[in-house]
Amino acid sequence: MCDSYINLEMNNIAKEHLCCAISDKKHQHGVDEKRSWLAERIFEGHVFRKLDAKGKVFIEYAPLETAWVPVNGENYLYIYCFWVSGRFKSKGHGKDLLEYCIEDGKRRRKSGICVMSSKKKTPFLTDKKYMLKYGFEVVDTIDDYELLALSFDGTKPIFMDSARKQEIDTKELTIYYSKQCPYIPNCIEQVKKFCQTNNTPLNLIEVNTLKKAKSVPCVFNNYAVFYEGRFKMVHLLNEGYLKKKVLV
Repeated sequence: MCDSYINLEMNNIAKEHLCCAISDKKHQHGVDEKRSWLAERIFEGHVFRKLDAKGKVFIEYAPLETAWVPVNGENYLYIYCFWVSGRFKSKGHGKDLLEYCIEDGKRRRKSGICVMSSKKKTPFLTDKKYMLKYGFEVVDTIDDYELLALSFDGTKPIFMDSARKQEIDTKELTIYYSKQCPYIPNCIEQVKKFCQTNNTPLNLIEVNTLKKAKSVPCVFNNYAVFYEGRFKMVHLLNEGYLKKKVLV
């Protein structure tokens, strides 16, 4: 494709849009939070590459050693988010972005690329079927969640031991979250409001350091929900989804 793409850098991060929450005013606080979070990651080799257009077309990845996820591996890149939506679908953008990431990994002499997915297509996670077409394979599994990897040298990353727990001591609704996704702050506010109105105990745990992210007691890309001591999902919650899928 001949379309132009942009990598967010310190000289343009303040003026460029962040794609996923581009047109929704209620998420603008989250955009500001994400912009600040991202600015701190750029010097770690974090990449946010997007189409130079007003749309949701981007890939975001980072060195696994500094990626805020409970995944362990040496010299890998980890894909946080990979999204092509709306009128931009079926135009080769996904191919362009993923191939850029793969070639970037090879240029950096990385051992491979990895990403969290699931056995069935799940919102907020990369589509497994698409990644398999590019040579990714399942290298580790926790229940319905899978770690996919494209290895350049035969080595493979794995989930941290802590992620295999999938349970915590407290029974109350508990949410682990980071500011990596601009949708999260608004979702947290919706959950807080619902829980206050309905006298539902709520425990919010902000994952605000790399150390915390590497030791979350479940699979975690930027958000994780527990209820009655058991891990439920990585799906971001609004009030409706909370009542329908968690508090049942």
